[in-house]
Amino acid sequence: MLSTFYSKQLAIISNLEHTNLSKPSLYLQVAVPVPMRQLFTYKVPLNLQTPSIKLGERVVVPFAGRQLVAVVITMSVCCEFDENKVKAITSRQQDEYIFTDSQLNFLHQCAHYYHHPIGDVISQALPVLLRQVESVDIKKVKLWQACVENNTDESDEPSLVDTLALLSKRSPKQAQLYKIIQQHQGITWAELRILGFTKTPLNALVDKNLIVAKAVQPQAFTWHDKQLNQDNKLALTVEQALVVSSVTQKLNAFSCHLLEGITGSGKTEVYLQIIEAVLAQSKQVLVLVPEIGLTPQTLSRFEQRFNLPIFLHHSGLNNNERLQTWLAAKQGSAAIIIGTRSAIFSPLINAGMIIVDEEHDSSLKQQDGFRYHGRDIAILRARQHNIPIVLGSATPSLESFHNALMGKYHHHQLLKRPGKSVEAKIELIDMAVQQVEQGLSASLIDEITQTLARGEQVLIFLNRRGFAPAVSCQECHDIIHCLRCNKPYTLHQEQRLLICHHCGSQKRVPKQCGQCGSVRLLPLGQGTEQLEQRLAEMFSDYSAVRIDRDSTRRKGELAKLLQQVSDKKHQLLIGTQMLAKGHHFPDVTLVAVLDVDGALFSYDFRAAEQMAQLLTQVGGRAGRASKPGKVLVQTHYPQHPLLQDLVNNGYHHFAVQALTERKLAHLPPYYYQTLFRAEANYPSYPDKFLRALTAQPLNGCEFAGPIPAAMEKKAGKYRFHLIVQAKQRRDLHKGIKQLLANIKQNPWHNKVRWSLDIDPQDLSW
Repeated sequence: MLSTFYSKQLAIISNLEHTNLSKPSLYLQVAVPVPMRQLFTYKVPLNLQTPSIKLGERVVVPFAGRQLVAVVITMSVCCEFDENKVKAITSRQQDEYIFTDSQLNFLHQCAHYYHHPIGDVISQALPVLLRQVESVDIKKVKLWQACVENNTDESDEPSLVDTLALLSKRSPKQAQLYKIIQQHQGITWAELRILGFTKTPLNALVDKNLIVAKAVQPQAFTWHDKQLNQDNKLALTVEQALVVSSVTQKLNAFSCHLLEGITGSGKTEVYLQIIEAVLAQSKQVLVLVPEIGLTPQTLSRFEQRFNLPIFLHHSGLNNNERLQTWLAAKQGSAAIIIGTRSAIFSPLINAGMIIVDEEHDSSLKQQDGFRYHGRDIAILRARQHNIPIVLGSATPSLESFHNALMGKYHHHQLLKRPGKSVEAKIELIDMAVQQVEQGLSASLIDEITQTLARGEQVLIFLNRRGFAPAVSCQECHDIIHCLRCNKPYTLHQEQRLLICHHCGSQKRVPKQCGQCGSVRLLPLGQGTEQLEQRLAEMFSDYSAVRIDRDSTRRKGELAKLLQQVSDKKHQLLIGTQMLAKGHHFPDVTLVAVLDVDGALFSYDFRAAEQMAQLLTQVGGRAGRASKPGKVLVQTHYPQHPLLQDLVNNGYHHFAVQALTERKLAHLPPYYYQTLFRAEANYPSYPDKFLRALTAQPLNGCEFAGPIPAAMEKKAGKYRFHLIVQAKQRRDLHKGIKQLLANIKQNPWHNKVRWSLDIDPQDLSW
C-alpha cells in the first residue's frame, strides 16, 4: 500500500518536471514534529521551487509562532484549502541528507502500527543536529593514528622503542592508549572514550608527537581479508557451527532466527562469525544492545576481531558524534554499527544483517513519547530490506519463544558452554532459619569468606541503588515522603541527599523530624551504597567496588570500573542490573542475589517472567571460565513454585509452563493489548476520561479498567490506565482507530494528558 503511494508521488514529481507550464503552483504536505496525527499543507514560493523539491527533503516551516524543520511527504499542484490561508515554507535545507522512499515507507509503517503522529516518528529518526533550523557544519571524522618511527641512528632523540618503554613505566595509561591506537591505525575519539579513556592521556601523547589525528573523507566500506584478525578467532563447538551454518545459508533473504543459548555458551562468538560472512559481501551490520553498559565490552570484542569502521550510537555520545554515525551509515562508510534501541533508525545504505542481543531486555522498549519496541521494529526493518535478523538471549522473551515454538522463527539452541565451563546451579537460602547480619545470611557470609580465601571474586546483586530506600523517625515513626509522589525518599549518603527515584526531586537530609522534632532519624532498608560500606567493613582485607547508575555517571567510568574488575583489582562486586547481563568476569565464581521476594507477588503478570530472566542472567555471571561457579539466592519463600521450577528445571522449562498459564489466562502472546494512560491534577479527571472511552463498544475487543495505576500519584499528577485487549491483532488496531477518531468528542480530553502504548511491557509505570 505505502510503496504504491510513493510510486504515485514519484509520478507527480516527474510530471511537474516535464510540464510545459513555466512555474505551476506547488503545495507540500509535510510531517511536522508535533503530537498531532496529521500532515500539514504549505505552499512553495516560486524562488524556492528550483531545484526540484524531493520527497523526504527537509524544509523550514512556520508553525504556531515558531520555525520548525519538517519533512516533505507528498506534493501536488492543487490545494483543497483556501490558497490565501495556506502559509508558505520559509526555506529549504538543501543538502544530501534526505530520507529515501524506503526509509519513509519504514517510518510510515512504524507510525501506523504504533498509532503515533508521523511527524514525531520521523523526528525520532533524525539526528538532533538535523532537526535544527540553523544549517549544520558537518565536521569530517577524525581518526587517531600512531606516528611512524622516523629516528635515525645519528639522531640525539630517543628511539620510539625507548620512549614507549619509559612510557610504560611512568604512564601506563598513556602506553595502553598508544597500543590501542597503534593496533587500529585509525580509531575515533568516540570509540576511545567508550573504552574508558579520557582526553588527558590523549593530549599527552599528542604533545609527545606519538599520535596524530587525520581527517578522512568518508568512503563506502569494501571488504578485504586484512580486515579480519584471526588471532582471537575461536574454534566453534558443534552447536555453534550448526547455528553459524544455518544463518549464513540464508544471508540474501529475510529470515528471523532466535538464538537461545545458556549464559556463557558463546553467543558473541557466533555473532562474530556470522558477521564475518556478511562483511565478506561488503554489506553493513547493525547490532542492537539493550544498554550503554554492554557497549564497551561489545565494542572491545568487535575491535579485536575486525579492523574496519565501527561506529557507535547511544545516549552517551554527543550530538555531533551521533550525527557522524548517522552519516556514516547513510554514506556506507560504516561497516558495523553498535547501538541502543534508537540505532534501529540508522539509514543503512547497504544493509546485510541485524542482530539484537539480549532481545528479552525491557530497555529495548521506549517508555515515553514514541513507545516503540526496538526488537519488533528491527524485525520489520529486516523484512523490508530482505535480510536476516538474529535475536539472541539466554532467557528469550515469551513472545519470541512462542513465535519460535509456532515455527515463525528459526529456533537455535546452545545448551552447553565451550571448554570445561559448566553452568552454575542456583541454590536457595531460607532466610527464616538463618542468622542475618547487615542483610546477609550466615551461610552467605561463610561462602563469601571461602571464595575470597581462594583468590576468586564475588558478585553481590541488589537491584536497589542508594544507601537506603527510606528514612524514618525513631520517635513518631514518620517516614520522609516526597509530597509529589506520596513515596519515601531514597537516602544517598555520599551526596547527603534525599532523592525521589520517581520524579527526581531532591532535598538535603534534615537534622530533625518534620513532625515531632526528634533528631533520631535512621535509614530503613538497604541499598547498594550501604551494602558496599558494610562489606568493606566485614572484609576489610579485600577491595570492594560498586557499579550502579550513581557510580558510573561520568563518561568512561563504567568501562574503567569493568576493566578494573577484569584486572582483579577488586574482589567484591556490588551492583544492580547493570551487572546482570552480557558481562564476562572469568574469576567470579560466587553470585549472591539479595531481596528478590517483591517480584513474587507483583500484580503485573510479566513480573514472574522478568524475575526468572533476571535470576538466570545474573546467575550466569558465575563460573564462566574453568572454575566452577555457585549462585545463592536469599529468600523468605523458598517453596514458591516459581523459584522451585527455576532452580530444578531451568528457564526453558519455566518458559513453557508460563506460556501455558498465559494461554489459559488469555494474556499475551496469545492475546494482544494496548494500554491507554491518562494523568491530571485531580484524580477524577483521568478516571472519567478513560471511562468515557469504554462507553464505545468495540467488536472483538474487551476493556480492563479504568483503574488507578500501581503508583497512583507521581510528580503531582494522578494517574489511571485502561487496557484494551483482543484475540486478533487486526480487531485491536481497528478498535484503537475508532477510539482515536472519536477522542476529541470525549468531554474530558482537554483536562487530561493521555498517551497510547501498543504492546505494553510495563503495567506499573
